[in-house]
Amino acid sequence: MQLYSPSLTAYKRLPTLEVKVGDLLIGNNHPIRIQTMTTTDTMDTAGTVAQAIRCIEAGAELVRITAPSKSEAENLLPIKNELRKRGYHTPLVADIHFTPNAAEIAARIVEKVRVNPGNYVDKKKFETLVYTDAEYQEEIERIRQRFTPLVNICKEYGTAMRIGTNHGSLSDRIMSRYGDTPMGMVESAMEFLRIAESLNYQNIVLSMKSSNPQVMVQAYRLLVQTMQQELGHSYPLHLGVTEAGDGEDGRIKSAIGIGTLLEDGVGDTIRVSLTEDPEFELPVCRDLVKRYTNREGHQPIPPVDKLPYSPFEYKRRETIAVDNIGGKQVPVVVADFGKISGIQPADLQAIGYQYDEQTDKWNIADQAADYIFSEELLSFALPGTLKVLTWYDTWRQATDKDKYFPYLTMDQYLQEGERSPVLNVVDVDSSQPLPATFLQKVKADPTAVLCICATNNTHAMPEVRRMLMTLMEQQVANPVILLSSSAHTNPDDRLLQYAIETGALLLDGFGDGIGLGINYSNQRTTADLARINPVAFGILQATRTRISKTEYISCPSCGRTLFDLQETTAKIRAVTNHLKGVKIAIMGCIVNGPGEMADADFGYVGSGVGKITLYKGKEVVKRALNSEVAVTELINLIKESGMWVEHKLEDANAAAAV
Repeated sequence: MQLYSPSLTAYKRLPTLEVKVGDLLIGNNHPIRIQTMTTTDTMDTAGTVAQAIRCIEAGAELVRITAPSKSEAENLLPIKNELRKRGYHTPLVADIHFTPNAAEIAARIVEKVRVNPGNYVDKKKFETLVYTDAEYQEEIERIRQRFTPLVNICKEYGTAMRIGTNHGSLSDRIMSRYGDTPMGMVESAMEFLRIAESLNYQNIVLSMKSSNPQVMVQAYRLLVQTMQQELGHSYPLHLGVTEAGDGEDGRIKSAIGIGTLLEDGVGDTIRVSLTEDPEFELPVCRDLVKRYTNREGHQPIPPVDKLPYSPFEYKRRETIAVDNIGGKQVPVVVADFGKISGIQPADLQAIGYQYDEQTDKWNIADQAADYIFSEELLSFALPGTLKVLTWYDTWRQATDKDKYFPYLTMDQYLQEGERSPVLNVVDVDSSQPLPATFLQKVKADPTAVLCICATNNTHAMPEVRRMLMTLMEQQVANPVILLSSSAHTNPDDRLLQYAIETGALLLDGFGDGIGLGINYSNQRTTADLARINPVAFGILQATRTRISKTEYISCPSCGRTLFDLQETTAKIRAVTNHLKGVKIAIMGCIVNGPGEMADADFGYVGSGVGKITLYKGKEVVKRALNSEVAVTELINLIKESGMWVEHKLEDANAAAAV
């Protein structure tokens, strides 16, 4: 079965052609390479050289530099010469968008050029165009004429190329025929790739980037399938989630998008696009890549003969509704209070519940967990929306069986005994086959929810996915809570593990809830839970399966950026982070701005030095605002659109009191 991966159960890298970038080899089973992009003005030679050195010393194996015009492209030469003079031979990549002549200059200087097929020849004006097949072919011929000189220069100079499609900058021509779809992204790249192949040029890497991990993953999978079917081989792939944002959210979104593909052996070089200084991207890249350095000898997983779902489109697995789990309801979050004894009302603040003794009421945050797992019965009345899962024998002692529900082993579940008439949660080990007696019983039980736990298998996510496929094949429609328990003591490693092991499944439509845990110690604290709870909600937000906060689509900055992106992002976040469900795009320049903002409610885009243009959706609302007043004007625009709400509590995340 050839889909987009050599195997969905046995870890194998996707075989690709080998690409030479200077002395660096990419693809053909070489190590997964890590890279970043400078944020300095390319005309600032000293500043760009200094930042490139910081990136190289932080581990970058390639460094990308923007070249938006001929002047910047020409200035790549003194930058390269100074780096070589100082003993740094890391390959450089020129980032090109609207200017083919800049690409042709850069290709004679640096080791690799990146072109965006959405704006290299075509333009984006958000116009709906209608082409006959003959007219469409004429446009392809126009691309051939404009693109061929660059290919010939790359062949002459031994320069590599990245054909980098961005979801946010698909041309009007592609949009008119394919729409705003992963297939449109693939076809945008394939038009250029076919021309290059016809000219016997194969020193190419491809990318399919989007700020939406769901779209990004589907596009890469479709690209692999298309290359295999049409060309009979695959080119190396550069993976990345564009405009991922900053902080924890940016890391979660990047880990889900990149990690989902790496899990299946897809990807040869990665870049984590954070709205931070570029050297901070590289530790995240390293942490992602190291997960796959010793993956081949994992515990065997039963092979897949036929997929019961499509990996190229999102469709949530159809399940029955058991209480507030499954069906059409958003995934629930389970907070693991196991190993914590003597739980008090104040401890629930870690998971979004704040008790006010004076009013005897609970304040419930937007990111409040739906369930807790506790090994004991609690000594106080719970908030109205919170419920408890506990061991079966402990549950039998509970008097409040509207709030407490049993957590059973599979053996306990198969035995006769007292059960909740509403909800019974069954622990399932993904490494063990599901007995026929269990499948038969659970399929007929409208109260059963399965908790599938990723085991210590180094290839844990595919193991859980294989079990979920079995449930689909056996037509078991009971909801599933995805559990990921980490043995990592490093919080960064835990974050990536949680995001990949649950996020990859959520992207494919699996999972009616998630629970994140720690298993490296017998001790667990509420401080641990306070760190983990936002991660759970961040994973659901990044996979677009449950929205609990404002979403920021923020570019990582580069030499094209026309304002201080990090400072501005922080300012906008500070005054808007209570607007649950509102999507705000913050873009340093116009390259991907309007396109990526098509998915956003509001956009804040650099349009000149110190000048900002505000968008509502795709429409320009205010042009050339001074940056000093632009954040205030953005707030006014949100208010005028009826999407502004005032803070209900000092805590911007808190919601109504119950």
